[in-house]
Amino acid sequence: MTNAERHSSFAYLLFFALLLACGLYVAFIAGPALRASAQDRFHLAITEEDRDFCEKFGMRAGTSEFLACTNELAVIRQKQVDRDRATEIGLL
Repeated sequence: MTNAERHSSFAYLLFFALLLACGLYVAFIAGPALRASAQDRFHLAITEEDRDFCEKFGMRAGTSEFLACTNELAVIRQKQVDRDRATEIGLL
């Protein structure tokens, strides 16, 4: 094996080691943080939608009517999730 071939092999090995390190970083460090951030944004969007919807019909935040409205919206969302899952597995 010539010196140039050794350097070329070492460069490929170094490149693949770097790729592996980046993949492990994303999988074990950045990935969970990104998922948590996405979940936070999702819950914030749901909260804002609930507020906008309930206030549109005169139920101001902090009232018992507002709480009842947001609870009913949560029930509706859960029923939709259940229907979507049932459709995915072929029950509907």
